[in-house]
Amino acid sequence: MTAPLPLLPAHQERLTRYGRVRDRIVLDPDWGRMLRWFAPLAVTMLALVLRVTGVGHPHSLAFDETYYVKDAWSLWTLGYEGTWGDGANEAFPTGTDLPLDPSGSFVVHPPLGKWIIALGMAIGGPGVSEGWRLTTALIGTGTVLLIYLVARELSGSLVVATVAGSLLAIDGLSIVMSRIALLDGSLTFFILLGFLFVLLDRRRAIPILGRRVPDEPDPFWGPVLWRRPWLIAAGVALGAASAVKWSGLYALAGLGLYVVVTDALARRRAGVVFWPTAAAFRQGPVSFVLLVLPALVTYLVSWTGWLVTAGGYDRQSDPNPLVALWNYHQSILGFHVGLSTGHQYESPAWQWPLLLRPTAVWVGGEPGACGVDHCIAVISSIPNPLIWFGGVAASVYLVYRFVRGLIERAPVGPAFTVPLVGLAVTYVPWLLIPERTIFQFYTVAMMPFLVLALALTLRVFAGGRDEPLYRRRSGENTVLIFLAFAVLVSAFFYPVWTGMNVPYQFWLVHNWMPGWI
Repeated sequence: MTAPLPLLPAHQERLTRYGRVRDRIVLDPDWGRMLRWFAPLAVTMLALVLRVTGVGHPHSLAFDETYYVKDAWSLWTLGYEGTWGDGANEAFPTGTDLPLDPSGSFVVHPPLGKWIIALGMAIGGPGVSEGWRLTTALIGTGTVLLIYLVARELSGSLVVATVAGSLLAIDGLSIVMSRIALLDGSLTFFILLGFLFVLLDRRRAIPILGRRVPDEPDPFWGPVLWRRPWLIAAGVALGAASAVKWSGLYALAGLGLYVVVTDALARRRAGVVFWPTAAAFRQGPVSFVLLVLPALVTYLVSWTGWLVTAGGYDRQSDPNPLVALWNYHQSILGFHVGLSTGHQYESPAWQWPLLLRPTAVWVGGEPGACGVDHCIAVISSIPNPLIWFGGVAASVYLVYRFVRGLIERAPVGPAFTVPLVGLAVTYVPWLLIPERTIFQFYTVAMMPFLVLALALTLRVFAGGRDEPLYRRRSGENTVLIFLAFAVLVSAFFYPVWTGMNVPYQFWLVHNWMPGWI
C-alpha cells in the first residue's frame, strides 16, 4: 500500500504551479539573492547583444545621422558645430578628406546628445561606423536596465521588473533607435533616469512628510525638506535630457508638478491642516530650487564647447557669452515654432497610438545576397506590434483605474500613476502642435512607459493570491502565452529592424498596414 502524499502547507494549497515554483525560488534566501543580481544582468545582456551585434551596418550615414554624426565629429574637433561642405556624406565612411569648415553652423538641438555620439567616434575615428553608433547602443542598453529598476521600485516584484525589462529589450523601436546615431535614445535614457531618481526621492521623503501631526512641531504646515539628494540628482538627469532635446523640458515640468502633488498628498495623510498651501508655497519653492537649479546648471555645462570657443554660430553676437547664447536660443526657438516642412514619413501625434506611419530609417539591399534575385534591406522603426498595442491598451486600463480611484476616493498608488505621468510628458505635448513636422520614432521616449504600463497590467491580469485558483491559472497561462508570442513577433521582425538582406516578398509580409511601406 502506497503512503499518502504529504500535504502542502496551507499557503501553498491555493497556489498555481507557477506560483509554487516562483515562491520556492524567490523566497529561498540563496536563490532569491542570486536572482536579484542575475535577473537584471540577464535582461541587460540580452539588450546589449540585440543592440551591439552588427551595429556598424550600414556603413553609411542613415536618415538624420547626416546631421548628428557630422555635428558630433565637429564638436570633437572644434568644440562647436562647424559647416560641412559638399560630399561630406560620401567622405564620412572613408574617414578622410572631410570637408569641415570652421565657420559656425546653425543647429537646432543642444549639444549633449552629439557629445555622447562623439565619445564613440573618438575611439576609432570618423570613418568607423561602429564608432558612430556605439555610445547610442550603450545608452539604449542602459535604458533597459533603468526600466527594470523603475519597475522594481514601483511594483516591488522581481518578476514584474524582469518582464518590463525583457519587453523593452526585445522591442523593435527601442532596438532601432539604439542602433542608429540619433538623439532620441539619449533623450529617453535621461528622462527615465530622472523618473528613477524622483521615485527614490519619494521613498526617502514621503515617510518624513507623512509623519503624524502629534510628532510634528508645526502641525499646520508640516516640515520643509532641503536635504533631498535624489531630487537634485533628478534635476541633473532632466537637465541632461533637455540638453539633448528641448522636449526634455516637458519631463522636467511634469515631474516637478508630480513632486508637488505627492508632497501635498503626503501632508494630507499626515493630518497637516494647510496641506495644499504648505506643499505649493512652502515646500514647493524649495523643491523648485532643488530640481530646476541643477537642471539649469547641467544644461549650461553642456554648452561649454560653444561658450569657450569663438567660432560657434551667433557666438560673436554679443561680448557677453551668455547673452550671445540667449540670442542663439531665440533663433532656435523661432525655427522650432515655424517648422512645418512636409516629409514623406511625417506622422502627427494623433496617429502614433494607431502606428500608422513608422519611419524607414534606411533602405538598401544587394541583388542575390538573400538567395534570390530580388533582395531588400530595410531598417524600419516599427515597434513590436504586440508590445505596442498591448502597451496602449494597458495605458487605457491605467487611466480607467486612476479615474475610478478618484471617483471612489480610493488611494491610487504610484504603480498606476507614474506610467501615466511618463506618457503625459512624452506624448501629450506633441498633440498640442499638430502643424509641426514630427515623426513616429519620437515615441521611443514613450516606449518605456508603455512597457511599464503593460507589465503592471499583466500582473493584474495574472491574478492575485486572494483570487480563486481557476482565475489565477487562466490569468497566468494567458500572460505566459502573450509573452511567448511577443518573443516570436520580435524574432519575426528582427531582420527589418537591423537591415538584413531578405527576399522582397519576405519584407512585404512585415508591412501589416499601407503606411508601413
